[in-house]
Amino acid sequence: MCGITGYITFPGHNKEEAAIRVKKMADAIAHRGPDEEGFYVDEHATLGHKRLSIIDLSSGQQPMESFDANFQIVFNGEIYNYQEIQKELTNKGYKFRTNSDTEVILNAFIEWGKECVKKFNGMFAFVIWNVKEQSLFAARDRVGKKPFYYTWDGQTFAFASEMKALLAGGFSKKQINPKALDCYFTMGFIPVPYSIFQDIHKLPPAHLLMATPSGELTKRRYWELDFGTPRALTMGQAAEELEALLTDAVKIRLISEVPLGAFLSGGIDSSLVVSLMSKIMDQPVVTNTIGFDNKTFSELPAAATIAQFLTTNHHEFIVKPNASETIEQMATFFDEPFADSSALPTWHVCKMARKNVIVAISGDGGDEAFGGYTFRYVPHQMESRLRSRIPSVIRSGLFSLLGRIYPANAGLPKYLRLKTILENLSISDAQAYYNDLIWLRTDIRKTLYSKDFMDTLKGFSPAEMVIPAYQQSNAPDPVSKCQHIDIQGYMTDDVLVKVDRMSMAHALEVRNPLLDYRVMEFATKLPCNLKLSNGSGKQVLRYLVGQKLPPEIQKLPKQGFSIPAADWLRNDLKDILQDTINNSRLINSTLDRNCLNRIFGQHQTGEIDHSVFLWSLMMLGLWEKNYN
Repeated sequence: MCGITGYITFPGHNKEEAAIRVKKMADAIAHRGPDEEGFYVDEHATLGHKRLSIIDLSSGQQPMESFDANFQIVFNGEIYNYQEIQKELTNKGYKFRTNSDTEVILNAFIEWGKECVKKFNGMFAFVIWNVKEQSLFAARDRVGKKPFYYTWDGQTFAFASEMKALLAGGFSKKQINPKALDCYFTMGFIPVPYSIFQDIHKLPPAHLLMATPSGELTKRRYWELDFGTPRALTMGQAAEELEALLTDAVKIRLISEVPLGAFLSGGIDSSLVVSLMSKIMDQPVVTNTIGFDNKTFSELPAAATIAQFLTTNHHEFIVKPNASETIEQMATFFDEPFADSSALPTWHVCKMARKNVIVAISGDGGDEAFGGYTFRYVPHQMESRLRSRIPSVIRSGLFSLLGRIYPANAGLPKYLRLKTILENLSISDAQAYYNDLIWLRTDIRKTLYSKDFMDTLKGFSPAEMVIPAYQQSNAPDPVSKCQHIDIQGYMTDDVLVKVDRMSMAHALEVRNPLLDYRVMEFATKLPCNLKLSNGSGKQVLRYLVGQKLPPEIQKLPKQGFSIPAADWLRNDLKDILQDTINNSRLINSTLDRNCLNRIFGQHQTGEIDHSVFLWSLMMLGLWEKNYN
């Protein structure tokens, strides 16, 4: 795991000035690779690399040059099947100076060109500079585990693992992108290809990028999940096939020359992964979990039960409520506003794990691939069935009216809020999915946004980023459609961003067997009843866990690493929240102050829980202090 950065100027540049500039860029992301650094500079290209040494510690330094000196590469990530590809290339006559996956990527590109990415099983973002042809090739892994930011003005292409490197190199005018800010307020994250700044973009997952001296910049997708016709599988058949896939996915992720362990949250995903690790490894797995003084948000007992059953080398950490200092630190590692409050426990579990290991295996991906978000999927499935049985005239007329006049009750679970159900029944599946995904209701958005901010949006709505994708999905049922869009959006732009930034803040590499593309492709073809049944998700994973762990583990509800955010924002974090809101230029220029005060007051009195939105405002203000 590393940090990459650099820029290409097709007109050419001063090599000494370029070297100074790329050093500043690399230093800005030194936390991603504290072990080594390397640079390459010629008349057109400057490449920088910060290395976290995991494999081939004695060699594998970057930037790496090809045998014929025609190509230079900088690479962030891991290719788990690199040894297999290396053998294939060796049989074709290629010679290797290192035992690194970096050299495998380089020679694979020389042999197969752009199609090389289809051979890689891993997490990656890399750039290859063709010295002879003066062209650039870049790629990002299938689900977007590794980040890739870039700027392009027609002559200069700059790139980096994190935006702060582009800012350090002076490649952004730092003008706020109003569409990105709207998405942030509405969903809590900024989706690809947007970034918070107008002139910085994200390369989408599973995409290639090419830049040439003619000034042409092209992108294309090289892989996509197919949610088409499900396979006819029994639970037993599905579990057997999945176990084989997962076992191999875990096995290839255990290759490391440095200490390796796992996160253990107490849920079924991490429990299953750790059980497979225990079966494969010849020594106890080092496991790490965190908890809180508030037992409602602590999975320490469940994690301890699993750790004892699997005889792991288990470590626990209690997170204290006084989190203001940590939150301010966290904000510096998110290059744009990021509102997922579970970033705080992720920060702590990464910090804790780094004391014991340098590589950690995680259970991320199970919810998206196997239907774990039952709080959204179950009501969506139920509502979709009702929509198909009620004439659209009745739904759009009567239910729309009832939804408007029926009182809201935020104290009830979402699936019991009649107002929400009535509103959703009056619209399409795609629109209802969007309404369930967002944090900021459309009617509140219109009241909360200032007139000036609404004017800058020019009619844009974050729905444009979600509803068309839902409608275009080839998934055969509403639950699978939800999964498809969650994988493309929420998982990539929220879950994986959180894990990448919080782990790399502590120079910790995190690997995700459930995000192995073979496992993901298998999951897309499962019948819906093997994912969601009787209100419970991840059925095939639960079945597997039931075969390997005590029965009570199979029944554990989804929780993961979460925090008592609502309570903290009324007590320990109240002052930092209020101070941030009062002093944020962005918040006060885009949001109506009276509406904002009402939301703040309702939360403080306990009338309505606005913790999700208020947390997003706090993180926006803290980001603004650092980057704008």
